[in-house]
Amino acid sequence: MLETPVQEGFESFKIAPALLRATRELGYKLPTPIQKMALPPALEGKDVLGTAQTGSGKTAAFLLPILSHLLTRPRGTTRALILAPTRELAAQIEQSAKDLMKFTPLRVASIFGGVGMQPQEKAFRSGVDVLVATPGRLLDHFNHSYARLSDLEILVLDEADRMLDMGFLPDIRRVMRHLPTKRQTLFFSATMPDSIEKLSSELLQNPVRVGVERKAAPASGVNQTVYPVPEDLKAELLLALLAEGNVKDVIVFTRTKHRANRVAEKLVKAGISAERIHGNRSQSARTEALAGFKSGKYQVLVATDIAARGIDIDSLGHVVNFDVPNVPDDYIHRVGRTARAGQSGEAITFCSPGEEPDLKAIEKAVGRKIPRDVVNNFDYRAKKSEKLEVPIGVRVAEIQARKAEDRARAKSKAQASGTSASSTPAQGQSGRGGQGSGRSSSSQPSKSPRYDQGGAQPSSSSARGGGRGRSSR
Repeated sequence: MLETPVQEGFESFKIAPALLRATRELGYKLPTPIQKMALPPALEGKDVLGTAQTGSGKTAAFLLPILSHLLTRPRGTTRALILAPTRELAAQIEQSAKDLMKFTPLRVASIFGGVGMQPQEKAFRSGVDVLVATPGRLLDHFNHSYARLSDLEILVLDEADRMLDMGFLPDIRRVMRHLPTKRQTLFFSATMPDSIEKLSSELLQNPVRVGVERKAAPASGVNQTVYPVPEDLKAELLLALLAEGNVKDVIVFTRTKHRANRVAEKLVKAGISAERIHGNRSQSARTEALAGFKSGKYQVLVATDIAARGIDIDSLGHVVNFDVPNVPDDYIHRVGRTARAGQSGEAITFCSPGEEPDLKAIEKAVGRKIPRDVVNNFDYRAKKSEKLEVPIGVRVAEIQARKAEDRARAKSKAQASGTSASSTPAQGQSGRGGQGSGRSSSSQPSKSPRYDQGGAQPSSSSARGGGRGRSSR
């Protein structure tokens, strides 16, 4: 009789006892395939080039070797840097590092836009052991003398393909100029196009390649379905799907920020608890939306692709592609929010007739035709609802009109205040104060409870992000 092979746990790797204790407390039992392949060479100090599906456990695959190494080195200086494409992913990695560091003296900090730079400056000056950063905000800090990483020993590029998709290649090259050339580099990407191969060849020295034979495809536990629907009935179809009662929690992905706002607004009007997350929202708003979704405060989280790779939610049941992604890789990462770490989940795609070519490209990439389905008792011939997408020219005209009204109102108030002051000279001081107060109050547009319409106004994250204008920092 054949004996069942004994599966080895994390104890079989040369991982520090304090970190093993943390893995047990976190419920890690057996290493995932990417961890089995990446941990040995990474723990030996070798460069690693890894391809792994979203939700495969690759974060621990690079954090455990980093933290094991740092526990053997003098402290007080930053020795590890992890680059990530989005704020959400950077925050997720930071939290994972904190969880694994629980029984060690090591410290980690994140560096990204949308929040103040002063706490991040403090992290540089104090020499935290690990920095997790987005490229744009990191470069902002490199403009100052306190931001020096001359003692860096390990560099990680996570979701490298996404960073290139978002146009970060020039920033990555500039970051490299600030780092020691002698270092260990761990390079992870969900896909391995030619551009990634070229970049990896520039940054890595004789890397150990792991997982590269795998094709980009959704995790095996994802049940994929396509719902054909006219473009103008997508919102009604989403409401009908939610009304069936089978969807308890769902992330809905839209093509644009404006559509995310409109979809979330429509859901809230229908009595469904929903929030949205995209690059034009402040970091605090994005954090609150994600935290509220995780806690169950919101049933639906509406998101754009910029957030797709930074959302890590255990046991997420459903993902809905409100719009068909025009790039197959984006489809892979959207549906990768569910069925994580071997679990199961549902991925639903709404497809209008005009999106069929993009859907065919996705089916070719995943290697199979995705089954079609319909929502029972839904009227697919119903009168079309209002369009979610307002033409950009109309939106710009509306914004300009509102600004003109604000300026006229402010001018009118200032003139009225000036007239009042000149007619009552005995109240000179208070008259000037009243005039100043009038300017202050009139220059601030009233806050509307409605959602911002597409974020046409500058976001707080870009305003605080050093002027670079990247919403992901």
